[in-house]
Amino acid sequence: MSPLWWDAEAHVLEMVDQTVLPETYRTVVIDSAQATFDAIKTMVVRGAPAIGLAGAYGLVLASKAALDLPLEAYVTHLHEAADMLVKARPTAVNLAWALAEQRQLLDRLVASAQDDDTDLAPMVIHAALLHHARWLHLDDIERCKAIGVHGQKLVPKQGAGILTHCNAGALATGGYGTALGVIRKAVELDPTIKVYADETRPRLQGATLTAWELARDEIDVTLIADTMSAWAMQQGKIDMVVVGADRIAANGDAANKIGTYLVALAAAAHQIPFYVAAPLSTIDFDCPNGEAIPIEERDGLEIAQIKGQWICPQTGVAFYNPAFDVTPNELISGIITERGVACPPFAKSLEKLKH
Repeated sequence: MSPLWWDAEAHVLEMVDQTVLPETYRTVVIDSAQATFDAIKTMVVRGAPAIGLAGAYGLVLASKAALDLPLEAYVTHLHEAADMLVKARPTAVNLAWALAEQRQLLDRLVASAQDDDTDLAPMVIHAALLHHARWLHLDDIERCKAIGVHGQKLVPKQGAGILTHCNAGALATGGYGTALGVIRKAVELDPTIKVYADETRPRLQGATLTAWELARDEIDVTLIADTMSAWAMQQGKIDMVVVGADRIAANGDAANKIGTYLVALAAAAHQIPFYVAAPLSTIDFDCPNGEAIPIEERDGLEIAQIKGQWICPQTGVAFYNPAFDVTPNELISGIITERGVACPPFAKSLEKLKH
């Protein structure tokens, strides 16, 4: 199951509308860079790897709209579109990474044509950008499967209880999952594993997406409120925590959905291993630590309402709604990547995996 795919006939991007799951499964057609920006911003598509792919395809759509322009104007248009797209969600580094990949391809093609003193048609660049976006998509799936292989080796026992937060599954990636990729692979080998999914306020991705994905795959899943995770640990139900990430600093500090830090603190208090699963594209080696990670703040209505229904007074109340928090590296047992598991000290182990 993929959250997005390229329709080669219509030459548009299609996405699963994650804002209406699990009640309704519907797809939406994305036919422009602006529509891609809006879909990312409003969380029709979400999850760091998935929005990176959306950005890569979004630049293809920007190209499609500018094919009749002269080359110089066409290139300028693409860079302006990339500048817009990267601002849709500032915390997830995969969006900037995927757009940088596409920009570098664009610049290489232009430079090569200039060096050879040959004409370069926008259609040639367009075909290359589309090919590369599709390659990034397939590559993400393979990376996630490799993360699953490495991560399942960390499951501490037969029939383990594994807690996850938010959604780091097929819907958040190219179609397999990071944290849920670990869980999927582990369940292949041990169907008695029990998964506990935090509901993940305020957007409820754990309830609406993770629980839906796992139930659809007939994996044993129990939904709990965010406030229950520490008690579930104290009661011996949790043997391991595995979450995804939207950006990991060079020192191993990890930004993920708000509430992840609280889960990590509870896991540390109960001496339960806490793992972060993410591809190397999620690691920002230019970001020294968590303090340098930009944290997106979203509309307070996400806290005040659930599916459009007010759950608090409509006047006289202020809202604080950061979409992410940062888990300090000292609370993380390991970072599971497609190249293996990085262990503390992360500054050294992540750098080693990079090469």
